[in-house]
Amino acid sequence: MTEYFLSPQSRRIAFHQSPGEGPGVVFLGGFRSDMTGTKALWLHDWARAQGRAFLRFDYSGHGQSSGAFEEGAIGDWFEDAAALIAARTTGPQVLVGSSMGGWIALLLARLMPQRIAGLVGIAAAPDFTEDSMWAGFDDDQRRALLAAGRVEIPSDYAPEPYVITHRLIEEGRANLVLRTPLDLPFPTRFLQGTADTDVPVSVAQRLLDHVTGADIRLTLVKGADHRFSTPACLALIGQAVNEVLAGAA
Repeated sequence: MTEYFLSPQSRRIAFHQSPGEGPGVVFLGGFRSDMTGTKALWLHDWARAQGRAFLRFDYSGHGQSSGAFEEGAIGDWFEDAAALIAARTTGPQVLVGSSMGGWIALLLARLMPQRIAGLVGIAAAPDFTEDSMWAGFDDDQRRALLAAGRVEIPSDYAPEPYVITHRLIEEGRANLVLRTPLDLPFPTRFLQGTADTDVPVSVAQRLLDHVTGADIRLTLVKGADHRFSTPACLALIGQAVNEVLAGAA
């Protein structure tokens, strides 16, 4: 059953929570995705079969939550996640972050390391507003963004283009994680497909090189794309969560 949480910023956040043993698992979705995606629902079923507490939700401007997507930015969605985890979970949690959710998981790791039992990143996309979007814009797109406050880019996942706002880029710069030291003092697994055209392998390698911690591994899956949602990839996600839980025990 979908429930709703009113954040400190008065955003109405839709979520689904199932009870079970701790450490609980929290799924953090990607850019313009929602809590009904393949990985979120697969993890819901996986957690239920394991008797493990599980939380999935929609960031503001996504899915069933309040707000317009175009008005949001990384810091807003990070605030949504942090407030919901603080209010609705107890004890350490395992964060499973997909694409942009991987960036938000790293922000949470920096904010509340004592609340995190482990982390699994799936095609994690830290700092993508700067290193992928802004860096990939041509001069005309940058001028349009600065003059009009927005620019449209084609999407491989929806018929309509993505609207990228100047606020998304500027606010993203306040939440970068690859420019300053980042310690992950808990079991961490990064999963990355070699056929991912949205988040190349070089991003995963840069992230692995950047973070510090005693138990961090990167698994490359030959031929897997950004969705990382084939039965074999989903099984790898479950395996990674189990490894993290075993390491956190």
